[in-house]
Amino acid sequence: MKLFDVYPLFDVNIVKGKGCKVWDEQGQEYLDLYGGHAVISIGHAHPHYIEKVTEQLNKIGFYSNSVINKLQVELAERLGKISGYDDYQLFLINSGAEANENALKLASFTNGRTRVLSCEKAFHGRTSLAVEVTNNPKIIAPINDNSHVTYLPMNDLPAWETELAKGDVCAVILECIQGVGGIKLATKEFAQGLAAACKKYGTILICDEIQCGYGRSGKFFAHQWLDIRPDIITVAKGFANGFPMGAVLISPAFKPVYGQLGTTFGGNHLACAAALAVLDVFEEENLVENANAVGSYLIEQLKELQKTEQHIVEVRGRGLMIGIDLDIPHKDVRQPLIYQEHCFTGCAGTNILRLLPPLCLTKQDADDFIMRMKRVLE
Repeated sequence: MKLFDVYPLFDVNIVKGKGCKVWDEQGQEYLDLYGGHAVISIGHAHPHYIEKVTEQLNKIGFYSNSVINKLQVELAERLGKISGYDDYQLFLINSGAEANENALKLASFTNGRTRVLSCEKAFHGRTSLAVEVTNNPKIIAPINDNSHVTYLPMNDLPAWETELAKGDVCAVILECIQGVGGIKLATKEFAQGLAAACKKYGTILICDEIQCGYGRSGKFFAHQWLDIRPDIITVAKGFANGFPMGAVLISPAFKPVYGQLGTTFGGNHLACAAALAVLDVFEEENLVENANAVGSYLIEQLKELQKTEQHIVEVRGRGLMIGIDLDIPHKDVRQPLIYQEHCFTGCAGTNILRLLPPLCLTKQDADDFIMRMKRVLE
């Protein structure tokens, strides 16, 4: 048997990591500005994380959700306190797509509607409902195309208000900073107007914080920069620093009904231990504040680089979620960054480099990246 070939792969086998560095099997060190696609939040192989996950594995790694798991209760309480959502309810699952799937299902159960509004260039996952609200026809199979979704331009508030006024929209799903869409930021005026319109017309507002949330933007959630409070929030990626885990944060206005939602693996003992270890490190090392400070510094340095390097068209982002818009294909920069400068980045579209490093990135790491980027562009 061989692997089903779904990804184009770089010819690098990563076998070890520490902080913002990873190493291949030949011992070559790489600077990681990709974070395993925004998944590594506290850094690779953090000693506290290793200790807590190992400690839990030596007790019990998994048991059914048919019994009490006090780690789930502790996680809900800790997450509510640190995020500012202590009055919300937590449903633990395994991935970002699953989080959005359940958020949309819960919205429809609640108001009985089927229409959803989503952004142009949105990405919300690859499962049934999640892929339907993703604006990429190439990955939507015919069986998933059920005509439930209207895609609208981000920040075009009148277009969204027109659709919401029809009174039949179940939910709005929004990335306040688009990831796959190229690091596009929602404005405060748009987000607040959209939230008000959702409330007026009985539409449920879902903020997809899977990539832009969990401290990456410099606040715990990216929507907190916009002073809105969604009905439902979805998280995953950096939630457990690489352990597969996702969650839905649900307003107290929603009342659970037995049997509507469920999961086999979600919120298992090992996953909760990993997620709790992440919150420990967030608090002890001030990683959300670090993401804001170092991210602002890196954006500033990239904008300085833009003044001397003709291929950089625009730098945009917030915290440690940064897009570098190029006038050449991103592969022309990304490949030499990997193979010559030994630095990982992400990408979006055809010409955008996407930076999603661990939140423990230092200013020294940022300066190191700028030098590597400069050499490639020259």
